[in-house]
Amino acid sequence: MRRRLLVGLTGAIGAGKSEALRAFAAAGAETHSADALSHELSRRGGPVYRAVVAAMGRGVLKPDGGLDRRRIAEAVFRDPAALRRLERASHPGILKELSRRMAEGRRPVAVIDVPLLFEKRMEKEFDLTVCVTAPAGLRAARVLRRDGGSRAAARRRARAQWPEARKAGMADVVIPNGGPRAALRRAVAEYQQAFELLASGLGGRT
Repeated sequence: MRRRLLVGLTGAIGAGKSEALRAFAAAGAETHSADALSHELSRRGGPVYRAVVAAMGRGVLKPDGGLDRRRIAEAVFRDPAALRRLERASHPGILKELSRRMAEGRRPVAVIDVPLLFEKRMEKEFDLTVCVTAPAGLRAARVLRRDGGSRAAARRRARAQWPEARKAGMADVVIPNGGPRAALRRAVAEYQQAFELLASGLGGRT
């Protein structure tokens, strides 16, 4: 059976990875988001929820018993040791479920949004890597508009990742996202067509 093309999608915080992933889905790709899957598995009582509480303590819970994601984010972006604990607790379950879902897919191109793709040296798991970029000021404004909080908190979150230029330099494809949403969608649709052509020439594993 023909092998599928696996594409790893990444970019700096606020670059627009989620929007690019939606554009790939609209263009015909199978899409997955590591962050969205993390949220799903972190719901109260889920496997990642239990692992995170065991690693981080009950201080990360809201009054209703759910995970307080803002409190967790503030903790891990201040303390590298806390970030490592969180990753050790959450990543195995997320990767296991992601692998299961990808194994069930049948579309020729699968695009997976992995924010720390290069930082965690996961690029070898993919046939191609894509980095979404945007000017620093626009990225910061997007983060503040989306998540609230202060500019200092947004800068701490950005510093927890590699600089955009480093990510872009390692990626096979760079998609700028500093203009209208329609421009991003057009660029993604063109790359999706190219990826499907590449997939059509692949053989071997599914």
